[in-house]
Amino acid sequence: MNFGPLPSVDAAAVPAEGFVLDVREDDEWAAGHVEGALHIPMSDFVARFGELAEVVEDGRRVHVVCRVGGRSAQVTQYLVRQGIDAVNVDGGMQAWDGAGRPMVSTSGNPAFVL
Repeated sequence: MNFGPLPSVDAAAVPAEGFVLDVREDDEWAAGHVEGALHIPMSDFVARFGELAEVVEDGRRVHVVCRVGGRSAQVTQYLVRQGIDAVNVDGGMQAWDGAGRPMVSTSGNPAFVL
């Protein structure tokens, strides 16, 4: 069964007000993440899928990100199959950081991609 190409977007092209879903693990999130992003680790995703309900109801595009794009590609594919407007952020947080996009950490120390 072919679902066609996975929708994706360049990290530099994610709108500043765009909704970002970060599917990395807790330690990766703590080191550095997009401010305002929703954090649901891929390992918890199916159980916590309901947390996306408000965003989905609003019809907002979901920009899915992980470290380099592998885990987020899987989650994006899942969301698309559910009829949700989702795109994978090409290159993940490494590309986000490389594009000079802002990040924050949970510790208050300078953010970095773990």
